[in-house]
Amino acid sequence: MAGAITAHLSEKASQRPKHITESPVVRIVLIGIALLFLALIVLLPLASIFVEAFKKGIEVYVASVTDPDAISALKLTLFTVIIAVPLNTVFGIAAAWAISKFQFRGKNVLITLIDLPFAVSPVISGLIYVLLFGAQGMFGPWLAEHDIKIIFALPGIVLATTFVTFPFIARELIPLMQAQGVQEEEAAASLGAKGWQIFWRVTLPNIKWGLLYGIILCNARAVGEFGAVSVVSGHIRGETNTLPLHIEILYNEYQFSASFAVASLLVLLALVTLVVKSIVEWKSSSQQEAKE
Repeated sequence: MAGAITAHLSEKASQRPKHITESPVVRIVLIGIALLFLALIVLLPLASIFVEAFKKGIEVYVASVTDPDAISALKLTLFTVIIAVPLNTVFGIAAAWAISKFQFRGKNVLITLIDLPFAVSPVISGLIYVLLFGAQGMFGPWLAEHDIKIIFALPGIVLATTFVTFPFIARELIPLMQAQGVQEEEAAASLGAKGWQIFWRVTLPNIKWGLLYGIILCNARAVGEFGAVSVVSGHIRGETNTLPLHIEILYNEYQFSASFAVASLLVLLALVTLVVKSIVEWKSSSQQEAKE
């Protein structure tokens, strides 16, 4: 497989015009700079996490990651992701479908609102929900009267995570669906297909790799979210602490080995996400080359 990929890249490089073909020296320098930057900024910090995590031995590491508070933080993080990612998937597909397939008033406003979490600080995002659902917020008295807890509870964490992650899937699908156009959907409609039939049999197969890629990015962002969740969680140990918040508490308490041990769990989740992302990209490119 590696030989086939190398041969394919060499063939592609040989087809490039000579005036844009870099010399071997330039290629070596550019690759060296990229690898050095990658080693200093990414690989070295990641390696240091595992070095510090195992610094006091495997027993301390196991005790740290199996601590009841760490397990609770892991469960809460995964539970939040399980809720937020499907919600964003439904929203992303609906928003991308509406924006790319239809013309309507307020379309540019909708696109701007989708991009809003990219422009707003996560801390501000969390503060918005505190001002709405906190004890002194707009709906606070009504919620207290009906014994409904949103802030400093799971609903607030899910809302904050959903807010900061909802652009990822929509933003991945919108340019893809716009590039595909509406010809295939119109052809299916002319043959008598209904709306849901068109979606399941025409639209969804065309966007499946982009959708998976967006879900992976959304999942990665949701797992590591700190700012917005920090504001709405209340930092209640063993109850409303996600993994990033639990790591912060351990570090502030000078439990460095424990904090790095729990941080290694986040790194492992990120590595799994990267592996899945690479597989999706490879399959997507393979499918595109097969069509060509």
